[in-house]
Amino acid sequence: MKIPDSWINLKTFPDDLILTKELVYDYCNLECTQPQPEAESTEYSAYRFEINKKTICYREAKITPTKTGQFVTLWKRNISGTIEPFDFSDTIDFVIISVRKENSFGQFIFPKAILLEKGIFSTATKEGKRATRVYPPWDVTTSKQAQKTQKWQLDYFLEITKDETIDLKAKELRDKLSRLLFQI
Repeated sequence: MKIPDSWINLKTFPDDLILTKELVYDYCNLECTQPQPEAESTEYSAYRFEINKKTICYREAKITPTKTGQFVTLWKRNISGTIEPFDFSDTIDFVIISVRKENSFGQFIFPKAILLEKGIFSTATKEGKRATRVYPPWDVTTSKQAQKTQKWQLDYFLEITKDETIDLKAKELRDKLSRLLFQI
């Protein structure tokens, strides 16, 4: 059952975020707050919002011309104006990264815990990364490091398709979203 649309000014949001809201979040009865644009990382469609009271940091990854996978930035500006990686103290429960290539589309839904574990977010003892590369299932990785990264990332990937009826995918989507969004 689809819940009523609750976002105002849909035309101001990225198409992939709107599509996901319609095909997944609404269909699975997830409560989503109005996305707020972030001043930094606008070229990656940076937004913050909540899904079922969990704070979401949203980005859209970009295909780069020479490397497999898609690139996305994950940083903040500190008090002195310098960019630095997100860290354990930031109020982010999940990072959702939308990826697309031709007719393939999906989202990585990474919990903060895995981003800390993999060194993408900073911990008290180790600096994280300001950007990362994600490898959707349709990307063929050749380097050992990319294959290793893709292997763990795919545990957090949700493929979103329009060519199958949503009813056939609903149970799978609900199960996977429940596992990803409610494991904290």
